[in-house]
Amino acid sequence: MEHVPALDEDLKKTLGPATAKVLAEQLGLHTALDLLHHYPRRYAERGELTSLAELADQIDEHVTVVAQVADARLLTYQGSRGGGKRLEVTITDGSGRLQLVFFGAGVHKPHKELLPGSRAMFAGKVSMFNRKLQLAHPAYEPLGKEAGETDAAAAFASQLIPIYPACAKLESWKVTKCVDAVLPSAQEVLDPLPDTLREGRGLVPLTEALLKIHRPATKADIEDARRRLKWDEAFVLQVALARRRHADSQLPAVPRRPAPGGLLHSFDAKLPFTLTEGQQTVSKEIFDDLATSHPMHRLLQGEVGSGKTLVALRAMLAVVDSGGQAAMLAPTEVLAQQHHRSVTEMMGELAEGGMLGGSDRGTKVVLLTGSMGMPARRRALLDLVTGEAGIVIGTHALIEDKVQFHDLGLVVVDEQHRFGVEQRDALRSKGKQPPHLLVMTATPIPRTVAMTVFGDLETSVLDQLPAGRSPIATHVVPAKDKPHFLARAWERVREEVENGHQAYVVCPRIGDGEDEPKKKAAAEADGDKRPPLAVLDIAEQLRRGPLAGLGVEVLHGRMDPADKDDVMRRFAAGEVKVLVATTVIEVGVNVPNSTVMVIMDADRFGVSQLHQLRGRVGRGSAPGLCLLVSEMHEASPARARLGAVAATLDGFELSRIDLEQRREGDVLGQAQSGVRSSLRMLAVIEDEEVIAEAREEATRVVAADPELAGLPGLRTALDALLDTEREQYLEKG
Repeated sequence: MEHVPALDEDLKKTLGPATAKVLAEQLGLHTALDLLHHYPRRYAERGELTSLAELADQIDEHVTVVAQVADARLLTYQGSRGGGKRLEVTITDGSGRLQLVFFGAGVHKPHKELLPGSRAMFAGKVSMFNRKLQLAHPAYEPLGKEAGETDAAAAFASQLIPIYPACAKLESWKVTKCVDAVLPSAQEVLDPLPDTLREGRGLVPLTEALLKIHRPATKADIEDARRRLKWDEAFVLQVALARRRHADSQLPAVPRRPAPGGLLHSFDAKLPFTLTEGQQTVSKEIFDDLATSHPMHRLLQGEVGSGKTLVALRAMLAVVDSGGQAAMLAPTEVLAQQHHRSVTEMMGELAEGGMLGGSDRGTKVVLLTGSMGMPARRRALLDLVTGEAGIVIGTHALIEDKVQFHDLGLVVVDEQHRFGVEQRDALRSKGKQPPHLLVMTATPIPRTVAMTVFGDLETSVLDQLPAGRSPIATHVVPAKDKPHFLARAWERVREEVENGHQAYVVCPRIGDGEDEPKKKAAAEADGDKRPPLAVLDIAEQLRRGPLAGLGVEVLHGRMDPADKDDVMRRFAAGEVKVLVATTVIEVGVNVPNSTVMVIMDADRFGVSQLHQLRGRVGRGSAPGLCLLVSEMHEASPARARLGAVAATLDGFELSRIDLEQRREGDVLGQAQSGVRSSLRMLAVIEDEEVIAEAREEATRVVAADPELAGLPGLRTALDALLDTEREQYLEKG
């Protein structure tokens, strides 16, 4: 009996060390099971049988013909790299004639087999050479004289040829041979789906799905296999997340309820506006979670400017009311300072607990960042450990070992995607018991992605803008085709400033020399003629040219923190009229008097990022204007992207477009887990229904059997799909 490789057997045994090495290094495939899950990306059809007379209309198409060899000539030729052999074969089917050519080492086999008078099927791509139709290096199958010839021809023609993701060292047809070697082991695969689930949904068994995806007889086979394999991926991933949610629900936490007539009550009483319906609904969801005796794990996603910070602040005040402390983690110093400013402004005297003029119901709100001077830092650390400060806002400086809390009850993470798993986990470990967790993002996440990337979090969505927020008009400025449009853009900025408003100009690069070589190399690799526009260059051009005399200042990540804070303070106070910045202003910066934003080289930013940036204007009562400047050609995909941003203010719609254009990458967060995608078949956007159903089924299965003791196949699949790094990501996420 021939050797059937075991599923976890190293491919060296089955395929030999040289091939196994290429598969491992180039494609990340190490075992028979890995190779079975390396699916074809498409299937070529040899084409319907074509008569030679019809080929003139099929140049560049794949065809299959049945014909007789009329003659064959082996020629020797001299080329630039020395001599070589060329086999020319003429075939005929009675309706016409066609030339086949084979070169080099590829001539020997056909020279022996394609003798005048013999018949065969030929498959290849039709091309034109010296005004003659030809097939170069066609695949062929000699046909015998037996009666079944017509059937054999039809079977050969309709065969689906799998085309695999391959690499330079291993072409697709070689991958096909490798898969053939391990395909018998598909019989040994443990099925991860419970029988009742599989039968109830009419899915084929896993063994059958693997055979059909690799060697389909019909297109229906491919559909059956894909449907089944998508379910596997969605279900196994959702089981991992459901187990995480289940484990979290078993952890103890201190219930945090706002005190009647306490800090939250005083804060609400002094708000100069009423909460939107959305803010009230989301706040209720959060307060219900905080009141339970296991930790809240909630994702709050809200459109730019929907008032997430206010909702998060009310949650923090509820925790302070109950005797606990709340920490807000921000990704940059600029954002941490901005949050600190807006929170203390919103709270007023309530943020000055224990200080002269402060409210007796108030608490201290402290800032903690890496660049603070030692005296201020010591004071902040002392306020945290004694419990004097109920609220702390900071950067990753909050995570350091020295930082200790009196009683940490709630962690709010802003712009969650900017943080590594370890950072969030380190902050959460500072509570005596696991603190409640609220994750905020202004990057709208399609529902399916929320169910996969953030599948261990309950989700709340704020999609209503508060009353008084103005609409933002967005236009694309084609700087190369219509330079007068750019001149008009600077005139608009000047008009806004002269009407008492302020403006942002955003550039992709700083331009201070440190980032030059890297950006220049990237530009050359992209085939670009110039590196991206830089803050320092554009600011200088604007001061001398179109915005002369307007008070233009710069802001970027490599400035001294005190200088950054100074510029932001003066901009917020209205002293700086035009701020030329990098994307440090992308999130959280709130200056209601800013009405216009010009984004230079807008095509170099992602769709969601442009939407984020645009959300910095129109935050007051005056309408906002966002101008997307690009030198890209009108028909380019980059311009189409900018057109999409200009056409809608709906962040969820834009995030769908963004995701469809970028594809999913690793939905488990490549940056966070550093591992290749576990999703080979599932498309997060298109397969929303499968993901939603898989989540329901997974929740049901885990509730009944959290350890999956009765489902060994599912346990194995979990181990295979979620390697240790990804498992850690899910655990800490």
